[in-house]
Amino acid sequence: MKNRSSSVKYHKISGDDGYIDAQFIRPPPKVPWRAICLATVLFSFGTLLLVIGSLLFTGHIDVKYADRTYPVLILGSLMFIPGFYHVRLAYYAWKGYKGYSFDDIPDFD
Repeated sequence: MKNRSSSVKYHKISGDDGYIDAQFIRPPPKVPWRAICLATVLFSFGTLLLVIGSLLFTGHIDVKYADRTYPVLILGSLMFIPGFYHVRLAYYAWKGYKGYSFDDIPDFD
């Protein structure tokens, strides 16, 4: 049996190692506009529902059925918390704070 690996000769091609500097530069992050708009809507409606719910709860707004106050507060908080979180991330990324990037916000594309 012949050893075929001994007949193969390797050599370097023209001194190029196959790497260029541009491939190590990070491209600018894509701004997820749809996700930021959704977060803004969630934040706005959540704030509105929390204000209305707290006014209903404290009695500033007269309500016929008091048991409808809790769902307004719960729905408001469920909308406010993720909306506030993602709006805050977007703001910090826009201002350029260290450790925050638009890559932290999920995109819907």
